[in-house]
Amino acid sequence: MSYIEVNNLWKTYGDQVVLENVNLSVEKGEFVTIVGASGCGKSTFLRMLLGQEQPSKGEIVHDGKPLAPEPDQHRGIVFQKYSVFPHLTVLNNVILGVEFTKNRLFGKLFGASKKQAIEKARVLINAVGLSHAENKYPHELSGGMQQRLAIAQSLIKEPEILLLDEPFGALDPGIRADMHELVLNLWRETGTTIFMVTHDLKEGFYLGTRLWVFDKLRHDLHAPERFGAGVTYDLPIGRCEERLYESIQTNVDNTARKAEAA
Repeated sequence: MSYIEVNNLWKTYGDQVVLENVNLSVEKGEFVTIVGASGCGKSTFLRMLLGQEQPSKGEIVHDGKPLAPEPDQHRGIVFQKYSVFPHLTVLNNVILGVEFTKNRLFGKLFGASKKQAIEKARVLINAVGLSHAENKYPHELSGGMQQRLAIAQSLIKEPEILLLDEPFGALDPGIRADMHELVLNLWRETGTTIFMVTHDLKEGFYLGTRLWVFDKLRHDLHAPERFGAGVTYDLPIGRCEERLYESIQTNVDNTARKAEAA
């Protein structure tokens, strides 16, 4: 059995079908990038992997067991909007994840445990290039630096699965390139299984070992909510050619136009 199995997965909200009959398998340590037109269920799927949303039908199996129905320390997530605590320094933002894991009652560590948490946090802060800013507050950091902090926050608990929901969408091109290298280096070092949603197809091809395209196989112009999306392309990146990139981009653009027309 694969590390993650998605079996006959459906997600509906009332009469609206968002995802239908999704079947996928992922091996441990893969870097899966996910693209598709807005509203095709990419972020919904990510929330289901996190445990924030539950399947309407079907199941997700993690390491041979049903995926836990709520977020836990085994899954980390980084959003497009910087999810950091404005009243805490860089160091304390990163330590917080360990404190809540080790002491859920008070959310604080003391003595040797506190010292170990600080040492662990500093290793990660250095890995994301923020050692010079560990005593600064989020408002003193640039957008790229805040996103580096959010990644360190997620990795401090050593998640088995890291979920990235358009984490670089709001960054300038130069900063995005730096973040790409950061994430790739951290992925290679940790072996974490990563799922990343992006609107940038080139980014998806560059970062992932595997690329999924979410799209609807069936359309009803009179009832656009009747059918949901599935994975129409499942591509190992190393075998992709330029013509595949162009074909996928055309399909994504066409789907977006259909959605706007509806």
